[in-house]
Amino acid sequence: MLQFFRSRTTTAKDDVLSGITVALALVPEAIAFAFVAGVSPIIGLYSAFFIGLITALLGGRPGMISGATGAMAVVVVGLVAMHGIEYLFPTVILCGMIQLIVGFLRLGKLIRLVPHPVMLGFVNGLAIVICLAQFGSFQTFDQVSGQLQMINGAPLAMMLGLVALTMAIIWLLPKLTKAVPPSLVAILTVTFISIAVNSKVSSEGGNENFVATVGDMLKANADAKAVADQRKAETEVTLLQVQQSVSAESAAYTLVSLDTVENDAVAKRGSSGKAIAGVANVSGDAEATEAASISGGLPQLFFYEYVVPPITVGTLWIVLPFALTLAGVGLIESLMTLTLIDEITETRGRGNRECIGQGTANIVCGLFGGMGGCAMIGQSLINVNSGGRGRLSGATAAVCLLLFILFLGPWIERIPMAALVGVMFMVVIGTFEWASLKMFHRMPRSDVGVMVLVAGYTVLMHDLATAVILGVIVSALVFAWKHAMHLGADVQINKHGSKIYQLHGPLFFASVSSFRDLFEPASDPEDVVIDFYYTRVYDQSALEAINTLAEKYEDCGKRLHLTHLSDECRGLLDRAGDFVEVNLSEDPQYHVATDRLG
Repeated sequence: MLQFFRSRTTTAKDDVLSGITVALALVPEAIAFAFVAGVSPIIGLYSAFFIGLITALLGGRPGMISGATGAMAVVVVGLVAMHGIEYLFPTVILCGMIQLIVGFLRLGKLIRLVPHPVMLGFVNGLAIVICLAQFGSFQTFDQVSGQLQMINGAPLAMMLGLVALTMAIIWLLPKLTKAVPPSLVAILTVTFISIAVNSKVSSEGGNENFVATVGDMLKANADAKAVADQRKAETEVTLLQVQQSVSAESAAYTLVSLDTVENDAVAKRGSSGKAIAGVANVSGDAEATEAASISGGLPQLFFYEYVVPPITVGTLWIVLPFALTLAGVGLIESLMTLTLIDEITETRGRGNRECIGQGTANIVCGLFGGMGGCAMIGQSLINVNSGGRGRLSGATAAVCLLLFILFLGPWIERIPMAALVGVMFMVVIGTFEWASLKMFHRMPRSDVGVMVLVAGYTVLMHDLATAVILGVIVSALVFAWKHAMHLGADVQINKHGSKIYQLHGPLFFASVSSFRDLFEPASDPEDVVIDFYYTRVYDQSALEAINTLAEKYEDCGKRLHLTHLSDECRGLLDRAGDFVEVNLSEDPQYHVATDRLG
């Protein structure tokens, strides 16, 4: 199905229109990931702007879109919860520095080690994750329970109809014309329909939008988060009350703590302004209103708005583990997405330059109070499908996103979620490698297992980076196991009475056991030759196995000769020095065939 994205040329018009489309799709994603990370939605939007703009200009893959992502948000939420948001920005800066080092050391080429089954599992698992994530857009805030619940009835039917309409436009419009991106046309068309429907419902006395919009999604998430914060504070108060009644000796300390937590709870109620059991509505509070809007000003350096943590070794030890994790997750996702876009566009990106671009973007993002980010496969595929191939498309998306924040927030908030869900569903259809389902009976079982493992881990854990690493490890183990079984030897006795073992297959850590089983030092003749013409010595385990075998022959009073060693094998033996003491004589009388050099 990746053919769905092919056969498009690059023009400035296509890049600009595609960038606008991507910017519209970036808004709900950046907001959602900001809520996941436990930070303000405006931080997610600023992050998407900085990451998207800088990687578009400096990165190694034109046409690839970067921004705030879920994988990074999952790491960030733990840091913010444990140490506070002021530690987030130095962590993102350090993450960028690590990524720069990786790029300058030219380690981006390590992505070549990812096998094709891992790539298939990554793509299919990601398609499923994107699909499942869209169902969150079918939720609304329930005033009674204080939680997000699925919509039903007529609003659900209307939303499903608009999703289907969006998908139909994206599918059918290219058959009529390719002058404009079908995703942009679909979003605009469904938005006009949504505005008309909501206006009609409002004129008839309805208080809420009949068709859920981006603004509704923002408000619902902000409401749910505020209620959760309030309930958490109330739970803390209750626990302290229980502690007070159990421990009379610490009553004074408990009362002080109780007063502090109660004050915090009151503050949270005041700042959240939740509509639960008579609590004021969210829209009545300034801070909560900010959380339910994408409007804002120009970003500022983080130390103007937040307390800078002390620059000490202790601070470094706090942020370093998170920075390393963020850097690894970001680079793996970015390089995997780069590889996928390479395959789709039939061009080749530059992995090391992408590492440098991502690192620079995260440093700047952290300086301006962002949560960091990396490549976004969903938005990248939207860009490719809409005709975006050059750096202008990514830069346009980032600039448009900033314009949305500064000037167009109220208008963007009126875009229906159904339109964006429909676009993402089409991305899912185009991303999933449907041909892989037909390949099951033709692929080796080990490759099928790796593909299913990567896809399953991605879906269950929502951790793409770990899924890829796990897939590479399993593939490497399978490869090592298979090649460990391929070591054998042809045995013969030459005219001089010497026993010759002509090895076939690689000699490395996994095949050492098979290597040892090939020889019989006690029953072999006085002279034994091991011919390495058809094999190679790869690691220290192999060298040690050769040394051990030589000692056994020496203990038996017999001579062991190694012939036809390759230059690489000789280099390993030379570097091993005293670790391997073997007679490397290549007396012509012991050669199996000719004086060929392996």
